[in-house]
Amino acid sequence: MSARLTTAIKIGNAARAILSKTRTFPDQGLEGNSDLRQGHHVGVEPMLLALSMELALKAWFVFDYDNPKVAISHDLVKLFGKLKPESQERLDIEFKKSVAPYYPSGIHVDYGIRDILYQHKDAFVDWRYLHEGPKSMSFELGAFEATLEMVLVEFEKLYVVEPMASLPR
Repeated sequence: MSARLTTAIKIGNAARAILSKTRTFPDQGLEGNSDLRQGHHVGVEPMLLALSMELALKAWFVFDYDNPKVAISHDLVKLFGKLKPESQERLDIEFKKSVAPYYPSGIHVDYGIRDILYQHKDAFVDWRYLHEGPKSMSFELGAFEATLEMVLVEFEKLYVVEPMASLPR
């Protein structure tokens, strides 16, 4: 296995782990959860989901370019724009097929993955530093999480992990 593939898989696995962890958070609509009513988790879920998307896009980048050096940015639109055009197209087509029908946009006519990434392009920084002043408080949790899941599923289709047989002693 090449170093790029190993690196890309590790980054993708980290993105998947963060997504899985955020899914264990209590539902913010639960009335009986005093921590959530007191606002202890404000901003954590959007921040972690944005970080997970950042890692997922960086995994794609490493896979695309056989280069373990990822782009240094938190901007989701810039990271997406650095992917090979065929990767961008593949993700956009899959977004339109598997995400957009369930999370339609009332604003965009040709709603694609770039639109959801643009809307949340700085979410990692904005939600991480929420205490520093007014930022965009808009975060489409369902649409973003579905987009992230789709990006990870499509990335995981790029490779197969086979268990290695033990060497004889």
